[in-house]
Amino acid sequence: MDDEISNEALDLVAGECICRRARMVARTITRVFDDALRPSGLRITQFTLLVAIGKGAPDSISLLAEWLAMERTTLVRNLQLLEKEGLIERGPEGGRRARATRLTQAGRQRLAVAYPYWEKAQQTMHQRLGDEWQLTQSTLDKLVRSG
Repeated sequence: MDDEISNEALDLVAGECICRRARMVARTITRVFDDALRPSGLRITQFTLLVAIGKGAPDSISLLAEWLAMERTTLVRNLQLLEKEGLIERGPEGGRRARATRLTQAGRQRLAVAYPYWEKAQQTMHQRLGDEWQLTQSTLDKLVRSG
């Protein structure tokens, strides 16, 4: 076994690593949405979490984290921030440690304020992707489902 990685291997990883490229794309997309949502006081992770809660997401933190493809600790931290801001309410823990979470009126209002900014970011991404946006969405959905 070699003690040192070859330049060819470094070139291969630097040029073709799917994970590296996906992380770059994710950061780029997140930046577009975070920049657009800034006037609303929300980040895209908070916005999508509020939407999930508004849609009746699972009561279990673990299931919600899985549903959103988030780390559980990141989800808990985000829920605490949203609760502190009065955007969500969390009920007491039940027998199976499930906690009902619901949007408050302030949460619904914040989503209403943020929605036009989200639409603008979504439109920006559609424009950047051009005719490829539907194929891109389909491909991303396929990757998430197979994960």
